[in-house]
Amino acid sequence: MKETSQKNRTIMSWLAIVIGLVMAYIIPFMVQTSLSRVLFHLNAHIEEGFPLFSSGLPLFDFFYSVWQAIIFAAGAALVIISQEIKKGTEWSFPLALSLFALPSIGGFFMFLPYVSWVPGFPLPMIIAFIGLTGYWAFIFLRKGEKSVKWTQAGALTFIGMLATHAFTIGIGAQRTMATRVTYPFYPDDWTFWLFRWAGEANWVAVIFLFMSIPLIAMGKRKGWWFAVIPSITILMINVPTQFFRTKTLDYLYGSLLAIGVLVFMMVPYFQERLITDEDLVDLE
Repeated sequence: MKETSQKNRTIMSWLAIVIGLVMAYIIPFMVQTSLSRVLFHLNAHIEEGFPLFSSGLPLFDFFYSVWQAIIFAAGAALVIISQEIKKGTEWSFPLALSLFALPSIGGFFMFLPYVSWVPGFPLPMIIAFIGLTGYWAFIFLRKGEKSVKWTQAGALTFIGMLATHAFTIGIGAQRTMATRVTYPFYPDDWTFWLFRWAGEANWVAVIFLFMSIPLIAMGKRKGWWFAVIPSITILMINVPTQFFRTKTLDYLYGSLLAIGVLVFMMVPYFQERLITDEDLVDLE
């Protein structure tokens, strides 16, 4: 960060303050407004003759609130570390990227109901792009080769997209399992077991994917591993699940996103620009 010009570090610091304050004091109201719309229209959808969606009411109520709190805390953190960003403290860059990733991941998750049953403009899209604004700006304002910046931007964006999708897959599994006819027991149909298994496995993958963001931002080989392992894990569970759960293409989409992450991780041209020389030497 100290190699980055003082002008760019000052811009990054102000971006952290402005976006952090938006995350802390504006986005929570956007989340609450979105949640109210989701619950209203989901309840109407249930009353129209789709009782299996009833489990979505407590799930969305809970997870929207969780993301609301996470984004608020991340916004506060950005404001708090803004002066360290201005000074060029090295750890402030990967931490800031991780904090900007949170409204992006959460926003795209909260956008999901708008695809299915919520009419009108999707406020969660604004939430997601507020985070992405800081995410991309920090990557390109930091001093470095253009090829490295574009590679980081592509790889980290794919990782965030995969994390969002994997989190959403987990929500879908929880929603479906909660309304199974034999609840609290499981039917003899083993595809239900696979469905539950896939959802939980995707949730675990989200943890590792998020942890990879600051490590890849620092050019660490361990960040490469933290991205590769969950991506392959998602492929290992999503591909067979897609063959047996053919009513949706969600598992196919997740597999394609995982392949996208692996392209950035595996192709030598990209790999050389994501991992520092020191890490490459250590690997040998």
